[in-house]
Amino acid sequence: MNCPKCSTELVQRFYKGMIEVDSCPNCRGMWLDVNELDKLEDVVFDDDAQKGSLIHFQKKTDIPCPHCELPMMEFQYRLYDLKLDYCSENAHGFWLDDGEEERVIEFMKRRASDIERKMDAEMEWKRVLKNMHSFLKNKSKKQ
Repeated sequence: MNCPKCSTELVQRFYKGMIEVDSCPNCRGMWLDVNELDKLEDVVFDDDAQKGSLIHFQKKTDIPCPHCELPMMEFQYRLYDLKLDYCSENAHGFWLDDGEEERVIEFMKRRASDIERKMDAEMEWKRVLKNMHSFLKNKSKKQ
């Protein structure tokens, strides 16, 4: 396969020793097969039900898929300020330019933190309501 951005031949490597990706030694972009984007996200946040919708605001590009060479689509990644490319015709995978994989990881870290903070707030609110309920119940018994 060749890089869809600079046509350099892609080489296989392990990203952070965990995910085998096809990487461009020239522009440092990387090709992720369909399931590998999820694996990248799972490095820091593996609750798929809480990640949100993946693809928003698609538009066609002139960038060829490294597998089938058909034009890929660009999309807004999970409503974050990040646009990625993917093979929509044959669902071969995703292209990430240099540094975009780190942004994906940062967004997933932030999402995990937001979910944890929300759960903590809900537990605290539940505790407050329970205490208030007990207080009101005891007060009504005294009257």
